[in-house]
Amino acid sequence: MSPSSSRFATWTPYARAALRIVTAYLFLLHGSAKVLHLPYQEHFAQLQLFSLIGLSGVLELFGGLLLLIGLATRPVAFVLCGEMAFAYFMGHAPHGNVLLPLLNQGEAAVLYCFIFLYLTFAGPGAFSVDGALNERHAAPVRPRTGSASSAA
Repeated sequence: MSPSSSRFATWTPYARAALRIVTAYLFLLHGSAKVLHLPYQEHFAQLQLFSLIGLSGVLELFGGLLLLIGLATRPVAFVLCGEMAFAYFMGHAPHGNVLLPLLNQGEAAVLYCFIFLYLTFAGPGAFSVDGALNERHAAPVRPRTGSASSAA
């Protein structure tokens, strides 16, 4: 491994965390706009919670929050990847050429889908609850000092 590639390897978990956090924040805003109406968007004003778009808002809000803190990153990213594939093929592809997301306004859905697919396999990176839990469970058990007879 060359010195420059080892330098990049050192920063990889932090770059992955930045990708996870920024993507989760932006995704969370989509859910927040749909479910909480923050920020307010007129086309979500009459949104029914028990509709496909309402359900997607719940997934975006809670899934985005879980990804933001890095809790259950891999399974959450997998579910959100599927949601975005579904959103693309159900909501965008029928309105233009399937192979040209620029023409059907599906670019964001495709990008989210593949970022979530990446996070499913790569994991959360640094600064995650998952990482903190893994470190705590991986801590070595220290042997007790002294013998059993000296404790009496």
